[in-house]
Amino acid sequence: MRTPIVLTVLSLASASFALPDGLVTFNDGTGGWEGSQGIGGVGTFVDENEGNPAPGLHTVFNDFGITFRNSTNPEFVQDLSQVFGFAFGIDTKVNDIAFFGTPVPRPWLLELRDFDAGPNSDQFASVWYKFADISAATHGEWTRFFVQVSESDYGSMPAGWRGAGAEDPVTFEPMLPDGITFADVIAGYDQIVVTTLEPGFFFGFTDFDVVVDDIALTVNTDIVSCNPADLAEPFGVTDLADIQCFIFSFTNGLELADFAAPFGVLDLADIQAFVQAFVNGCP
Repeated sequence: MRTPIVLTVLSLASASFALPDGLVTFNDGTGGWEGSQGIGGVGTFVDENEGNPAPGLHTVFNDFGITFRNSTNPEFVQDLSQVFGFAFGIDTKVNDIAFFGTPVPRPWLLELRDFDAGPNSDQFASVWYKFADISAATHGEWTRFFVQVSESDYGSMPAGWRGAGAEDPVTFEPMLPDGITFADVIAGYDQIVVTTLEPGFFFGFTDFDVVVDDIALTVNTDIVSCNPADLAEPFGVTDLADIQCFIFSFTNGLELADFAAPFGVLDLADIQAFVQAFVNGCP
């Protein structure tokens, strides 16, 4: 059994992630992803010259924060309460984040927003996960941000996740509205975003120059595999789809490709172990 290396872990002994249900590389459109636009600057555009590899989705904008959002692609906006776990990843490169010319960090987080569960028509309820504080100094090269959640955590707030839409009357920190749970939000969210706007915080007008690429949402279908190398549909047979899935997982640093010790590191040993398992095939 492979030892998990991600923050919130799915057991892969009896479950399999296929290639991402949603994967947008910006080679063929935006897949429903859009970013900040308006009077704050250049806005958001598909940059044919910058990506990981190019093209990528590039925002050059001045505002309190920037947000990349998707509310139209059913591969990214779906009922996640009906699957046995999910994982989200995004490549990010910070060219510049500056406040009145001074480089500054800003939060970088994933947020699922449910506009039907908010306390009123002007406010949404959401669950969110902060990846890190990003800046040109710390993330001036491409970085893969990734989070994974198991179905066993749906009954509570998974580690590292928080809620928004209401305010704790004592601490004044953001929280989910009364009667709304993590499972409620992931079942009915209307929009998925990656943003610098952390709930409960306020920032002044800031100059942003940020590029994202390879945005992926993967769901766990809880299908029993015939073999550790049986990573992708059709299950029960090892074929080209499994090789493609392994290559994608390995090159993107996903735990699914961590086949061999030392666990937590993807290296030649993982490739050799996958090849051996693949050659063994299915009964």
